Amino acid sequence: MRSIAVINQKGGVGKTTSSVNLSAALADRGHRVCLLDLDPQAHASLHLGITAIDGEASMYEVLCGDASMAQARRRVNDRLCVVPSNLDLAAAELELAGEVGREMILRDKLEDDDESFDYLILDCPPSLGVLTVNALVAVNEVFLPLQPHFLALHGLSKLLRTVEVVSRRLNSHLRLSGVMLCMYDSNTRLAAEVSTDITDFFLASKGSREFYRSAKFFETRVRRNIRLAEAPSFGQSIFQYAPDSNGAVDYQSLAEEVIAQTSTATGAAVKAAA
Repeated sequence: MRSIAVINQKGGVGKTTSSVNLSAALADRGHRVCLLDLDPQAHASLHLGITAIDGEASMYEVLCGDASMAQARRRVNDRLCVVPSNLDLAAAELELAGEVGREMILRDKLEDDDESFDYLILDCPPSLGVLTVNALVAVNEVFLPLQPHFLALHGLSKLLRTVEVVSRRLNSHLRLSGVMLCMYDSNTRLAAEVSTDITDFFLASKGSREFYRSAKFFETRVRRNIRLAEAPSFGQSIFQYAPDSNGAVDYQSLAEEVIAQTSTATGAAVKAAA
């Protein structure tokens, strides 16, 4: 199973849109996928038409109560599940502040989960607090969505340092394995220039940074598309709402790159074992 945290401390860069639609695209390709909504705004849950109702377990009860992943999980279709969030999760930062080993809670809950998936995707909040650290400790990979805009680069080094610290101190398996450009406007020179700057930054740093030495800069550019913005209000992924749109085409292409990346890693692991 590939476990992937989709993170960026800056909001509005396509993080939740990518988490939801990449999950849906992978499920459409026949893979079993579970999406964990770790954002108190619950946008990923709402995007898929799932609402955490009072009396039912949610991500809050998983992290701060006795609920298991199985009790909180909701089924979207035969191959896609979601563990929903709600505003109660905003209190988790304070409630977990005094807990011993608070960074390990999500990891322990996942280890106790009997159901297996091909992909586990975590939609993280736009911050670097306890919830995001829990995600980084629980997974093996990080996907970084970026908007090709100057301000989107602001704070990138801080984010990468946080991931590196978690990798070094709490989760030695953690790696930045994918960088994806979202809200891309191919008609602007700025998008091309910023894309080049991002590519150059990672290429120049790969040799000195073990935790993202194998990072893939995905070739797919998720274009700015109004259908992607409309889909959440209908509680549908882009493939249900507008399957012929540019947004659907782009996330299908991104999913194919992720699947190819999985196949390459699996092949390398088998070869190494032999």
